[in-house]
Amino acid sequence: MASVAAKVMSTVSAPYGVPVTAAQLAEKIADIKSADSYDCSVFAFLSEVSPKLQQSFIDEMGVSKDAVAEVARKFSDLAGYRLEVGQRPLQSISGRR
Repeated sequence: MASVAAKVMSTVSAPYGVPVTAAQLAEKIADIKSADSYDCSVFAFLSEVSPKLQQSFIDEMGVSKDAVAEVARKFSDLAGYRLEVGQRPLQSISGRR
């Protein structure tokens, strides 16, 4: 079975051909500057990766859930529609409270 990071990276990198590592993506999804710069790899993570896989990647990479939620809210505002991570607490995505 493919690792969480490999699954995420195939979804994020394939459509845009953006060379980014899992560690780089982990940093970007928690950095509000990614929304300010319209980072396509972060937007792909937030819009094309399933909420369950997002949660697994965030946990596996040790990323701040609050920081990712803030980035998702900013991308939601920019996109004009809600993104899964930004519309509810990450804990509820996987069923945890």
